Amino acid sequence: MPTTPDLILRNGKVITVDAEFSIAQAVAIAGDRVVAVGGDREVSALATKESRFIDLAGKTVMPGLIDGHAHMDREGLKDVFPSLAGARSVAEVCDRIAAIARTKRPGEWIVTMPVGEPPYYWDLPEALAEKRYPNRHDLDRAAPDNPVYIRSIWGFWRHTMPLVSIANSRALALAGIDRYTVAPVSTIEIQRDFATGEPNGVFLEWTMMPMVELSLMKVAPGFRAEDRVDTLPRAMAAYHRFGTTSVFEEHGAAGELVRAYMESRRRGELTMRTTLVASPNWGCVAPGTSPAALLEGWGSFLAGPGLGDDWLKLGGLILEVGGSPEHKLRLQSAPYTGWAGFNYDIALDRPRALEVMIEAARLGIRVIGIWPYVIELFEEVNKVVPLRGRRWVLGHVSALSPAQIEAVVRLDLVVTTHTNRYIYKEGHLLRERLGSTRENEISPLRTLRQAGVPVSLASDNVPTSLFYPVWQAVSRYNRTVDGAVGAGEALSREDALRSATIDGAVVTFDESKKGSIEPGKYADLAVLDGDPLSIALERLKDIRALATLVGGKLVHGELA
Repeated sequence: MPTTPDLILRNGKVITVDAEFSIAQAVAIAGDRVVAVGGDREVSALATKESRFIDLAGKTVMPGLIDGHAHMDREGLKDVFPSLAGARSVAEVCDRIAAIARTKRPGEWIVTMPVGEPPYYWDLPEALAEKRYPNRHDLDRAAPDNPVYIRSIWGFWRHTMPLVSIANSRALALAGIDRYTVAPVSTIEIQRDFATGEPNGVFLEWTMMPMVELSLMKVAPGFRAEDRVDTLPRAMAAYHRFGTTSVFEEHGAAGELVRAYMESRRRGELTMRTTLVASPNWGCVAPGTSPAALLEGWGSFLAGPGLGDDWLKLGGLILEVGGSPEHKLRLQSAPYTGWAGFNYDIALDRPRALEVMIEAARLGIRVIGIWPYVIELFEEVNKVVPLRGRRWVLGHVSALSPAQIEAVVRLDLVVTTHTNRYIYKEGHLLRERLGSTRENEISPLRTLRQAGVPVSLASDNVPTSLFYPVWQAVSRYNRTVDGAVGAGEALSREDALRSATIDGAVVTFDESKKGSIEPGKYADLAVLDGDPLSIALERLKDIRALATLVGGKLVHGELA
C-alpha cells in the first residue's frame, strides 16, 4: 500500500467515527486508502511536491454512508418510463399522455410512471383537481391510436393502499380484459362503469407489491435487462449525492439483478461498494429435495462474507415463512421481477424453513430475515448450530419487545432498520397497536445499541438520502402526529452517525476496511454542506454531499 499522500484534505472538521469518535482537521489519502488522520500540521508534513492539497475551509468530512437496505437499483429504474410528476389534474395527466403519443407510432405502447408526486405519491386521488383518477375514457381521448398503461407505485414508497394503475381501451383489449374478466385474487379490484359493467380501466390493489402489471397487464412492456444495467450508474449517482458509498441489499437479489450488477462491474461502471444477498427461487426446487444437497451444491459460495471483492459481493440468503396467493400471481412474470429485484417465492412453510436454516448454519451460510417472527426460528437453529459470531441479520426492525431484544443479543444478531416506515410514516399506528406504555418498543434503537447490537440505518429507497434515517433516529419525528414517537429510543447524533457508517460495515464483515476514517481503511468519505453534529435538527435530513469519494476517487461533486 502506498504511503505517500496523493491528496490531503485539511482545514476541516473530520468526523472519523473511530472508537473514540475523534474529531480531526485533516486526512491524507494515498491510492485508495487513508494514510493519516490528525491535525493540519502533522498531516501536511507527510506531503511531497506531488501531493495535492484541498482547503476544506471548515467544511465537515465524514466516512461514506453505508445503507443497510437500499434497493438502490430502483432509483435508476424510475427514469425508464416517462414521469407524470407535476400533473395535478386529470386534464394535465391526459395532456402529458397526448404529448407522448405524438412521439409514438400508432399501436406502439405508452407506459408511464404513476400518477402523483415522487418519491412518496401522497394523498391521491385527492391531490388531483378532479379528486379522481383518470380512467380509460380519459386516456382514449388522449391517445386514441395507442395502448396506454399508467403503472402503479411500488407500495412501500408510500406505505398506504390501494395501489392504482390505469389502462385505456386498447391496452385492455390487448390484455384480454373485458366485462367478463374476474379479478384473480380478492385483493385486486377491477373497477367498472356502473351503467355497462365494462372495466373503466382503473385497477385497485390492496397490497404493497404490484400484482396487476405482473399478471392481468403483463402484456404491457416492463423493464428490460439492458434497462437494469444502463440505469445503475444513475442510481449510484443519486445515492452518492448524499454521501453514500456502500449499500447492502439484504432483501435479496434475483438473477436478473445479480447479472445487472455483474455487467456494471465488468464495464467498470460500478462506483458503489455493493453487497448482495441471494434471493432463492424456491418454486423451482423439486419437492423433497434435501436442503443439505441443495445448499451444498448451489449455495456453498454464499458462506461467510460471500463471493466477490470489495466492490461487489454476493453472500447469505434471505428467507421468509408463509407465502400467499398474491405471490403466486406475481410469479406469472418470473423470472422477471418488476420493481422488486428479488424473487417473490422466497417463503417456505415453517418446518421446511427451519430445516433450510439449520443446514445453512452448518455450511456457514448466514440467513437474513426481515420480520420479527424469524427470531423464534433463529432460536431454534441456535439449539442445533450456535449462531454466535455468524452475524445473522434481523432486518427492517419495526417493534421489538424486551424479550425479543434479549434474544437478539443472545443470538449475536446484527440489525438493520426502517425508520422511514416505522417511525416517520407508521410510528403512530404502531403506538396505537401497542399502547402508550409500550411506545418505546417501536424501533428501539437506543436499547439495541446500549446492548451492544450493531444497528445499521437504511433508506429502503424512500428517499435515497441516508440523512433522513439519521434525522428520524435522532428526532423520532412522525408526520401524522407532527411530533415524536418513542422518544425514549432516540439516538444521539454521534450514535446515529455510527449506525449510518461503521455499524453498516459490521453487517457486511467489513469493519476493518471501511466505515470510519482511519489509516489503512478505504478512502470512502463525503464532504458535506452541513455539520451533522451541530446543524439545526430540522435541517439534519437535508444535508447533501458537496463531494463523495470512493477509494479516493471522486464519484460526486468537486473538490475545490
